Amino acid sequence: MKGKWLVLFFVALLCAPAWTTAGAVSEEDFILDTTDDLVTICTVPDSDPLQKEAISFCIGYLVGAYHYHVAENSGPDGKLLVCPPDPRPPRAEVVKMFMGWVKQHPEYKNDEPVETWFRFLVETYPCKP
Repeated sequence: MKGKWLVLFFVALLCAPAWTTAGAVSEEDFILDTTDDLVTICTVPDSDPLQKEAISFCIGYLVGAYHYHVAENSGPDGKLLVCPPDPRPPRAEVVKMFMGWVKQHPEYKNDEPVETWFRFLVETYPCKP
């Protein structure tokens, strides 16, 4: 009986790539060459088979980039570019704000997503001198 389940598991695993190409989001969208790719991932509809993965990837990408910035610029010689308020707004709210900001700034749609993310953050949460 264990053998049947094991075989079924491996068959399902081998078929997984076929399932991931069925929706509006494709595996290529997760590469994030441009800000437009990030918007596609962050705004995937609930009906998309990769919706949970896309939203998790979106938030992980944005939070990871921010945390890298904080870690790289901490310490006595560090200079933060972004200073969010305390208490920090919920992640989903900031992502929604970012998507609205990007919509108002189509000139950045072909830029590196991390650059556009930090343009938004610096404009929205500037550090006071």
